[in-house]
Amino acid sequence: MGEVNADEPVGAPGNGQRLTGESIERGGGRLNVADLLALVRPKTTTTPKAATARETTTAPTDVTTPRAATTSKPTAAMATTAATTASHDTAGHDTAGHATAGHDATGDVDSLAAAIATEAARFLPDGAMGPETDFFDAGGTSVNAVELIAALARELGVEVGLDDVFADARPRRIAERWLSAAGTRPAQAPLPASGTGPATAPSAALSAVPAPAARAVPAGAADEDLGAILADLARADTLPWAGPPEAVVPRRILLTGATGFLGSHMLLDLLRHSDAHVLCLVRAADVEEGTKRLGAALSTYALPWSSEIRRRVTVLTGDIRQPRLGLSDDRWDALAQEVDSIVSVAAAVDFLRGYPSLRQSNVIGPLTLAELAATGRPKPLHHVSSVAVFNEVGIASMGEDDPVAHIDRLVAGYDKSKWAAEALLRRARDHGLVVTVLRPGGIAGHTRTGAYNAQDLSSGLTSAIARFRRVPAFRYLNSAPVDWVSRVAVGVVLEPGAWGYNYNLTGKPNTLPDLVREMALGGMNVRVQDWEEWRTDTVARLRAEPIPELDFLARVLESPTAVKLCEATLKGPACTSERTDAFVAAHDLPPAARYDAQAQLKTFEKLARDGLGRLPELDDQPYLWFPETMEGSLGPVGGPAGTACTLKLTLSIASMYQLLQERRVDIRGELSCALVHPEPLAVEQGDLWVRPQEGIPEAHGLRHTLLHYRLRLRDGEGQSWWLEGRKFARARRDLWRQTRTLTVTLGREGEPACLEGEVVVPGDSYVREQIDGIRVDPRLSGQEKRAAKLTWLAWFGMEVGRGLLGPFARVGADLLDLRRTPTLTERDR
Repeated sequence: MGEVNADEPVGAPGNGQRLTGESIERGGGRLNVADLLALVRPKTTTTPKAATARETTTAPTDVTTPRAATTSKPTAAMATTAATTASHDTAGHDTAGHATAGHDATGDVDSLAAAIATEAARFLPDGAMGPETDFFDAGGTSVNAVELIAALARELGVEVGLDDVFADARPRRIAERWLSAAGTRPAQAPLPASGTGPATAPSAALSAVPAPAARAVPAGAADEDLGAILADLARADTLPWAGPPEAVVPRRILLTGATGFLGSHMLLDLLRHSDAHVLCLVRAADVEEGTKRLGAALSTYALPWSSEIRRRVTVLTGDIRQPRLGLSDDRWDALAQEVDSIVSVAAAVDFLRGYPSLRQSNVIGPLTLAELAATGRPKPLHHVSSVAVFNEVGIASMGEDDPVAHIDRLVAGYDKSKWAAEALLRRARDHGLVVTVLRPGGIAGHTRTGAYNAQDLSSGLTSAIARFRRVPAFRYLNSAPVDWVSRVAVGVVLEPGAWGYNYNLTGKPNTLPDLVREMALGGMNVRVQDWEEWRTDTVARLRAEPIPELDFLARVLESPTAVKLCEATLKGPACTSERTDAFVAAHDLPPAARYDAQAQLKTFEKLARDGLGRLPELDDQPYLWFPETMEGSLGPVGGPAGTACTLKLTLSIASMYQLLQERRVDIRGELSCALVHPEPLAVEQGDLWVRPQEGIPEAHGLRHTLLHYRLRLRDGEGQSWWLEGRKFARARRDLWRQTRTLTVTLGREGEPACLEGEVVVPGDSYVREQIDGIRVDPRLSGQEKRAAKLTWLAWFGMEVGRGLLGPFARVGADLLDLRRTPTLTERDR
């Protein structure tokens, strides 16, 4: 087998991949990666030993501040005084041309950072926090971040915004930004080797290039995160060189992110479709805790956790954010020899956090796995990226080998981290490593179980649309169900011939007309709004009706950075996936299909059960309705039915979903009968079931229930009544009358029936009311109205036909029965 990363023959998918890869690295021509790397490479040649020593001496020391520690808290007045008295003459310049603050300013940063760390520790599970520790990596949540902002303002007089904390949640960075805003320009500290815990020397292969301070960037790329990205890109050139891996189906696979939404499904698919043993990297104190975490995650997503699964899974405690995954040197070396494939799924998915807060999980983590893949025997690395690398407003195309976005035009920290990870791994390919890039779009709910990721932006948008019946105008929604994404990704992992390329796992994109039409047919008519109107309206509704699970969506829609991300997503082009489609067809995998209403059905149901979405309800505008008038007579139970009565009803359905799932029709109207009350009784609630219990026959098989009516009525004096009615099918020739005759019983609420009789739909009004009288939601187009009528008539006619066929089929079976013991005929019975 040839090199997996070699250029393909002319005419093959991915032709000229290396040239295309270089174009991708250039981001379409604005910022050349080679030029960017030149900005951060040392000017002089330095031996690895010297470089390591330099990094050790310059790396900031992360002194952990326990919860109980007492630290003097500088007030806002103290910080402001220090800012105004700081002398600009004391500032010097380093060799890179950066201005460095004087001694007093640095001291202010240190003391303020320590005080912020002490406050932050109060909101963390371990109660410990260092000035260079990222608040979120240490276990803080978005809710904790809101509490931290309030505590800083209250206790220290330091007022920062939520976006400031999400941008970089290290206490030192918060202190530097706050003092900078007050007038002091503190020195920029270099990026630590690890975002959590004390600064630790990086693994051997990565230690030659330190993480330097942010350097000057081109004038056209004035992004404060760009310096950090450039520093991280330089690390890729320190990776060891690797030869091609053995082209065989893997037998022992290292999987990261197995406790996440996609990772848990990929774990099950790896076990289902191969004989491999899977080692799952789980962040936990010990193996027992890690096993519990993994089992709980699988159960959360309705996935099995059986003894057979546990037999083929080994939990490896570690942390993707730590050097060498937090493993000892011996365990690292053993792991490098043990596994023959690495699947990188773990990532911090948060659209509010900045690049510095995400880089350890989303950039340095994949780079560490690349080092592991190149250590010992060569191993393929399969990296789950995201189409977020294309999230540039105005990008022309989003193909598998198309240039990704310009780094200086990405606004969200998450997008930047995914872009940087791909850029690093493209450099790893140049070192001989076989790297497969798998790019999902929005990962939607499971088509069979309805399991969804509550914190995923796609799920949040689906919930808001279903709940508020409003949709933002968009071009395409590049999303696919998790079961399809997982199955195709695992198919690539298990097929050596597919390694080393890029795959867009986005399925068939949805368009705005597709979504509006299918929501309407489902009884959920949505109003289309422009992006800004929809965002403002949705935030107002979420704040007026707080839903804890959708709080993240409200915060995303209120964040200027995240809003730009959403806007780029909604206005972007459709993803194309020629290579993925060819692979799916060649390996007989489920073809990509649009994530339509039928595929979303189970997810909509689960969202409704969880209180996030809302299915069509009785109070909604009916999808379709028509009148039904029945006339007849009632009398005492067991006596003659001599009192005339009339039922004037309106039958309606809220959606076709209601018919297909429940076979139920809503009823409103009134009953007029002098024997019950001189005034008409109003129908408070009514239901009609079509072929209940699948038309199971009653009375020894002679009568099959076609329709079952159940009404709750109220008379003019406030007395409640109940009514039960059935239309039966019998093996008789009067089929026309059977479909129109309703046998009813009536009684006061809580009491047995006191009246009974029959009411019949007049033959001359049946067609006029129940066919010509059908009305459809006026918000639908003329074509959609005709489709709705035909769908209802076809479905109802088929169900009634099946109901009428039942008794005749039973009689036919009796006639053909050749048993010696005769069965009773209808007359004999």
